[in-house]
Amino acid sequence: MLRRHILPFAALACALAASGAQAQGKAPAAAYPTKAIRMIVPFPPGGGTDILARLVSAKLADANKWTVVADNRPGAGGTIGITEATKAAPTGYDLVMGQKDNLVIGPWLYKNLPWDPTKDLTAVAHVAYTPVIIATSASSKYKTLADVVAAAKAAPGTVTYGSPGNGTSIHLAGDLFEKAAGIKLSHVPYKGSNPALMDALAGNVDLLVSSLPSAIGQIKAGKLRPLAVTSAKRSSSLPDVPTVAESGFKGFDVSTWYGVFAPAGTPATVVNTLNTEINKLLATADVKAAIHAQGAEPLAMTPEQLATLLKNEYVQWKGIVEASGAKIE
Repeated sequence: MLRRHILPFAALACALAASGAQAQGKAPAAAYPTKAIRMIVPFPPGGGTDILARLVSAKLADANKWTVVADNRPGAGGTIGITEATKAAPTGYDLVMGQKDNLVIGPWLYKNLPWDPTKDLTAVAHVAYTPVIIATSASSKYKTLADVVAAAKAAPGTVTYGSPGNGTSIHLAGDLFEKAAGIKLSHVPYKGSNPALMDALAGNVDLLVSSLPSAIGQIKAGKLRPLAVTSAKRSSSLPDVPTVAESGFKGFDVSTWYGVFAPAGTPATVVNTLNTEINKLLATADVKAAIHAQGAEPLAMTPEQLATLLKNEYVQWKGIVEASGAKIE
């Protein structure tokens, strides 16, 4: 008899609790999401950040029947898009694809930014990391990285390289390579990865220093000749391309990473929902294949792990930026 009365009593208790909460104006928490989610892309279309942001947005929408819209907000080394994200309401409906350039390096170049990446953003999910690629036109006289070094030593400053912009992690990777090799190259900054890529293909600059996702399409098409990747180990997407370290510069290791962030104060329940769903995507064969096809390596993290990565690199790259002498004119 006792067992027979448990369920009716429990149901009555739940009903009373719900009505009490409503009487106090505390409606049950709404499910997330109930409307479209915006993914801010702080760089122009066609670059590595844009490619991965659109991949995550599309797959997140498909897997969950959500509406996720990628929204390019380029400018000032990616800091304009980040600024917009920090000013958005912390509801989970405005996200941003951040990476090393705009979160770690940008604050040390743009002295008057109205935000601190470690305080004004909430880490949501790490997506991928990628080495930087040093490449040249398929018609170039440079066949190996050693050829570049020899030419630069013979005529300092005559070998040019294009990058997505002054003070980007790509530019600084080139600067670190110059220091490691003891050579002087001439840096040509562009406004984004795609313009640099186009000029490298046309032979207007001798070398392209780029994120691998931005360049791999032209490498696969045979229009760009890859000379080296800057990571500690070879890229699984280009296993035949040596590392800078293997090319005679031991210990050289520079890579960049991409992650989703939200405005500070975004509820933990929303952050955890997004982290869970993005990490599920990163474990699927099709998303892994799509990321590998872009020359990147998928890597899932908890929000706490991504926050720690950001904090550590934010401190580390301050010194690298200062040593490079990079300035925003």
